[in-house]
Amino acid sequence: MLEASIDRGDVKHKASMLLMDNAVLVLFYEEPMRIGTLAISTPGLREGGTSTSSVLLGGKYLIASRALAERTAALFNKMSLVSLNTRLSEGDALRLYSQLLDKVREEGKTEDSSKKELQVKDESGHHGQHSGR
Repeated sequence: MLEASIDRGDVKHKASMLLMDNAVLVLFYEEPMRIGTLAISTPGLREGGTSTSSVLLGGKYLIASRALAERTAALFNKMSLVSLNTRLSEGDALRLYSQLLDKVREEGKTEDSSKKELQVKDESGHHGQHSGR
């Protein structure tokens, strides 16, 4: 799980992101970690197309959670599920957690570039078959 944080006064605001093959899960919260308003979004069907989003759970931060889900889906071109739990005003939350999304996304790029795939070649001549000894 990738994480990024911003300290604002005595409050630590965090983003935790899990990249999957077909989706992205992002939790935005003030410590401690809690589930908040849940929104889901799909990327646009064509480049530059509009995304589809919906709030699954929660009654606060409806606009901010949907906007963050739509932005996440567009950035990664994958379905996104976003949780937003904060005491900030909705406008402040959208601005701050958008910054955190950018920050955690950069962290993901750094991690991807530091990983190197190892390819192991079977040179034993067995080609995955065991000898019948």
